[in-house]
Parts: sequence; structure tokens; C-alpha cells
Amino acid sequence: MRSFGLVGIVLGVGSWASLAIGQDRGQDQRLAPEDFAILAWGGAPADKAVLADIRDCGFNLAGFVAVDGLDAVAEAGLKCFVSDPSVHVSDSVADLPDKEVLDRVQVLTARVNNHPAAFGYYLRDEPSARMWPALARQVMAIRASAPQAKSYINLFPNYASAAQLGTDTYEEHVESFITKVRPPFVSYDHYALMDDGTLRDGYFQNLETIRAAALRHKLPFWNIVLSNAHFSYAEPSPGGLRFQMYTTLAYGGRGISYFTYFTSATGNYRLGPINQFGDKTATWYMLREVNLQIHRLGPTYLKLKSVNVFHHPDVPTGCSGLDTSRFIKKISGGQFVVGEFEGPESVPYVMIVNKDLHRSIAFQVAFKMPGAILQTNSYTGRTHPWAGENIWLAPGQGMLLSVKKE
Repeated sequence: MRSFGLVGIVLGVGSWASLAIGQDRGQDQRLAPEDFAILAWGGAPADKAVLADIRDCGFNLAGFVAVDGLDAVAEAGLKCFVSDPSVHVSDSVADLPDKEVLDRVQVLTARVNNHPAAFGYYLRDEPSARMWPALARQVMAIRASAPQAKSYINLFPNYASAAQLGTDTYEEHVESFITKVRPPFVSYDHYALMDDGTLRDGYFQNLETIRAAALRHKLPFWNIVLSNAHFSYAEPSPGGLRFQMYTTLAYGGRGISYFTYFTSATGNYRLGPINQFGDKTATWYMLREVNLQIHRLGPTYLKLKSVNVFHHPDVPTGCSGLDTSRFIKKISGGQFVVGEFEGPESVPYVMIVNKDLHRSIAFQVAFKMPGAILQTNSYTGRTHPWAGENIWLAPGQGMLLSVKKE
């Protein structure tokens, strides 16, 4: 008979049965998008069965939906971004007079009329800096007409060219966007998992830039990552999906978006959660498992304040090492990125992530302060002693630990 180690002794057989099946299935613990957004990036139809599947996959935002689809979104227990041509900030809209911009926004917001499914309005994806004035006008108009609604704008990644960005540096691009457009949150995309098994250089540097800007301006940030394969990007895997989610959490993200939920019938696009024939793929089930972990960790994670991030032992260019850690004295057993957080009553928390996309690791960690090490379980949401087989991390997996002060 296989031994469960020290944790099995501590928790007992009944608790292990609970851990094996996760939380009581009758308790549908879900994070609201206002607290942590999980977005199925792209358009979504007004189809109740399709929307129910999106929710069942762990999303709380259906994507970009036309006004006539809002009732179906609400019935599915979801919210969405309203997608309407009248408020898309295209190049032609950039030259409209202020009054027409405001009139368009007021007509649309009056039509939506505080619909429970309307989380916000889709404005633009990957704009150049020359669009800042037009986007600022639109954001201001929406804030005036529908103060509770979020304006959705998504930024380029740091591997975009200077011509695409419209600024000399990526850091300037992000900073000028925030100061001139005044968005309600910062969203960007970065596709880093390559089909040769490597990680694109710059992934962590992008997280560093966005995190720093978001903290500086007291804004939440969202990361758009891959849930399909195309071009020379890797086919989705459990390790890849875990890695993208847990690294976002380690950096203090408050939203994650997946490109895309529906697979495009173009080129070599493949293995999105829903394929070109409308069927669920293996990715759907892998993604559901990752999304549900966010929901389980959320009640604890949302109480935390991001205070530091470090890498060990190898430190990517532009990132920090173990010498900057506030809470960790030693960590060994693999390649890590560690997010550090302060919890209620200044309790130290860390999100330890296995950066290896292909291999599991057994790790050891020592905190600078005395006390029992506790784990917030990503399958149950419960907190219990960290011991036994919980020293293992799968490829890309993260673990949330804290210290119970003596």
C-alpha cells in the first residue's frame, strides 16, 4: 500500500478523501471578475449551451459579446465585455469630434442600461501610442456614462517593434498608456511557450515591467496567455497552462485571459479548448483544472499584497534574485520564481513556482522567520501543514505557502 507520508498522518483518512475529490461539488466557489478576471479571449455567441460550457470551464468572463447576447450571458452565470462597433476605437474613430464620441457612448450605455452581464466595453486590442488621445476620450466618456463599467484595452507585448508601439521603449509605452489613457486596469499579452520546448526570452521581463507600472499607479493587471497552438507556439499542455497561470499569480496579477477559447479556422491554429468543429478538446479539460485552482486559491490570494518577486538560482536579465527576498532564507531543488506577499496581520506568504516546463521537482524551503509552514491547497482552498509529499511540484506548478508566526 502506498504511504501518503506525514501529511496523511496529520490530516487523517477522511481528510485525504476530501483532498482527492476537491471541495464538496455542491459548493460552487467562484471568484467574481471584479476580484479576479478569468477571460475567454475573443467573441462569444449568444448560445446558452456554449456559454454554459464556458462557465463550466472555470471562466467568469465570456469574452466579447454583442448587446443582444447579454441575456444569454447572464443566464449562464457569466459577465462579459460588450462589443459594439459604435465604441470600438478604430483608426477612423480616432478623428471623431468629442461630442460624437460622447453621443455614441451614451446611446450604447443607455441601451445596455446596467445589464447584470455587462462587465464593461471592448475598445481596442494592441493600439499604438498614437491612439492614446482617442482611447483617453473613450475611457473618459464611458467613465462618465457608466461609472461601474470597465473599459477594455489590451497592450502589445515587449517583443513588439518600436514602430508598432509608437514609443522608443516598451517601458515608455506602458507608462504613457497609463498616465494618458487612465485605464481601470492594465492588460497585455505575451505568448512565450514555443514548439521547440523553450520559453521565449522576455516573458519574465514583461511581467516585471507590467507589475512595476501597475504597483506604481495602484492598478490591477491582467496577463493574456496561450490556450491554443499556432505559428511556432507550443501545443497546449498541463505544464504550460499551469506555468502561465502560476507565474501570473506569483507576480501579483488580478486577471488572466486565454487566447483563444474558440480555435480559428486559419493556418495552423489548433487545439484551442473548442476546436473548429465545435467540440471540446483535451485543452478544455486541462484549462478547466487550471481555472478551478484559481477559484480555490482566490479567497486567500485576494487578501494578499504583492511585495516582491525573485528568481533562484538562475536569474533572468532584469529580474531579482534570492538576495532581495524578504521572507525566504533558502530554497533548493529546482529552478524557481517566487512571489512574496503580505497577508492580513503582516503574515508572510510566498507563491513558489517550478519554472521547469517538463520535469517535476521536490523542493526544500526555509523561511527567515520562525513558525510552522502552512500550505493553501489549490484543489480544496483549505490551509494545512506543509509536509510529506507536498514537497513535490509538477512542471509549471505553483504552491502558496505561509508562516504561522510563533
